[in-house]
Amino acid sequence: MSITVDIKLKKASKIFHEGENISGLILLQTNSDVKHDGISLTMEGAVNLQLSSKTVGIFEAFYNSVKPIQLMQYTVEVASAGKIPCGKTEIPFELPLKPRGTKVLYETYHGVFVNIQYLLRCDIKRSFLAKDVSKSLEFMVEDKPLGTSVGGPNKTVFFKIMPESIQSIRDRNPVPKFCISGRIDSLVCKLAEPLSGEVVIEKCDTTIKSIELQLVRVETCGCAEGYSRDATEIQNIQIGEGNVCTGLAIPIHMIFPRLFTCPTLNTSNFKVEFEMNLIVVFEDDYLVTENFPIILTRH
Repeated sequence: MSITVDIKLKKASKIFHEGENISGLILLQTNSDVKHDGISLTMEGAVNLQLSSKTVGIFEAFYNSVKPIQLMQYTVEVASAGKIPCGKTEIPFELPLKPRGTKVLYETYHGVFVNIQYLLRCDIKRSFLAKDVSKSLEFMVEDKPLGTSVGGPNKTVFFKIMPESIQSIRDRNPVPKFCISGRIDSLVCKLAEPLSGEVVIEKCDTTIKSIELQLVRVETCGCAEGYSRDATEIQNIQIGEGNVCTGLAIPIHMIFPRLFTCPTLNTSNFKVEFEMNLIVVFEDDYLVTENFPIILTRH
């Protein structure tokens, strides 16, 4: 006697906005009639915060403030106690996507120390001797199309990197002479559009090995007792390989990966911010990095 459970959403993209109805089917399949004590469907959303290993032991009181932040949670009974007939059974459902009390439904985001996740979970309660059956499905939440933007108008940034503009006091080896210029079209970026710009190697006395774009997430988990702030890499894209020509405009084009990015968040319990690093690697593995804090918005 076995039961297989699946949850299918009518929306193939699995992307929803606050206020919409989430509808779909609970699919059950058994090879014989199965008794049960009720079938329920739970919809929940939470922000899970985690401390980095370097912070553990520093803030003892911190652990009390790193509990999951419940954004929404409610359960509906889709079938009262009875029998699931042999074969396939479909149970339709429809639930409104709304936050709990005064909570805010943040966008789905999978980070290292901050995770914002939304789940549908079907539970089939069985008798004392039988094992309960459960099935979960993640769905994505995005800001409404007409939501207010976090950032302002486009902020084009022009940059020029030279040995004089970087701090290399600790380096024993002399810094090669170089001049790198370019622009970032906007530091306020829409998630659906690529980050763009260009970089030009105006002159360089040594051979260049690689030019890379690095997207970084900066996650902060904090409270009155202290906070933990960590920067981790999301992706690294090579835009120039080998000793590129001087005077040639190399396009900067970076698409923001879904799930691993979200609109820039700044709340009382946590922050999710983003940065882009332009990295030039010379032949002797000497690195030159220019950092650009960016603001991500949905619209």
